[in-house]
Amino acid sequence: MAEPITLMDIDDDDNPSVQPNNKGKNVVVSAAAPSHGKATPWVEKYRPQSLADVAAHRDIVDTIDRLTSENRLPHLLLYGPPGTGKTSTILAVARKLYGVQYHNMILELNASDDRGINVVRQQIQDFASTQSFSFGGDSAKSSVKMVLLDEADAMTKDAQFALRRVIEKYTKNTRFSLICNHVNKIIPALQSRCTRFRFAPLEEFHVSERLKHVIEAEGLDVPASGLAAVIRLSNGDMRKALNILQSTHMASQQITEEAVYLCTGNPLPKDIEQISYWLLNESFAESFKRISDMKARKGLALIDIVREVTMFVFKIMMPAEVRVKLINDLADIEYRLTFGCNDKLQLGSLMATFTKARSALVAAAK
Repeated sequence: MAEPITLMDIDDDDNPSVQPNNKGKNVVVSAAAPSHGKATPWVEKYRPQSLADVAAHRDIVDTIDRLTSENRLPHLLLYGPPGTGKTSTILAVARKLYGVQYHNMILELNASDDRGINVVRQQIQDFASTQSFSFGGDSAKSSVKMVLLDEADAMTKDAQFALRRVIEKYTKNTRFSLICNHVNKIIPALQSRCTRFRFAPLEEFHVSERLKHVIEAEGLDVPASGLAAVIRLSNGDMRKALNILQSTHMASQQITEEAVYLCTGNPLPKDIEQISYWLLNESFAESFKRISDMKARKGLALIDIVREVTMFVFKIMMPAEVRVKLINDLADIEYRLTFGCNDKLQLGSLMATFTKARSALVAAAK
């Protein structure tokens, strides 16, 4: 008598590698079990795996954790600058909710996927409309699936309007999590259907603590000045901080302040002080020549010089009216440079701006 064939036997024998055909879900698989090889980017290698590992925004994380534990998770809208933990928080929530069923219970779509109105009407609606069954564990909590729309502000308006009705229709068995950088690009109808949380840039303390953990785990040689330089250049972006740390480590054995600035192409603080001294004290022709030589020798971008000089202007003592006019003129130069205006002309404009400021300072001193 032939042995009865079970469903598991059929799956194993015929097609052992069957995966649900959902766009974007294969990306999530690698995040759940990250590779720890030398080639792995540290951004993924040290991505928080649980809500307790998220570096900052404890008030937001604790609120979401409590809602998850009490099975009262609403639709979420997380917004804020890049590298502040929005995606990591949602992925950690999904791991907590679904455990080993993580890959089957979440549909992740980001800006690299087609997310027009047809995707909302077909793929997202098909995923949201199917009922999930849980065998063992907390079935009520696990049967609610999750749709993660990363960089939702890149979705078309038509797709957002179509999504509005899908969210209402399938709320019983699906939760939607929208992540974006600019909340004003999300239509008000979607915003009102979600609980909003703003992820602000990370404070220096939280960036420093996380970087120290990575430095210790990787056995890096990082003096205090090098760590401070990485934190300063990251501007509260944890992803950027880890990328700077890893790229500098690949270029230099010791991650010093100078190595960090050379690797990223940013002007050193001492160079900015020197440039500011020339602008405030040297003649127009002399300062133009010296700054042009430094730009060519060190490969500096004028827009970086303008931005750093602007920050330096805030630190030096001068009358308020002179500072206001100077900052306004520097902002105009930076604006023109972002549109690709000629570097030499804008460098001349920088000289002229400081020449007028010096004249105003002399007049104010009298």
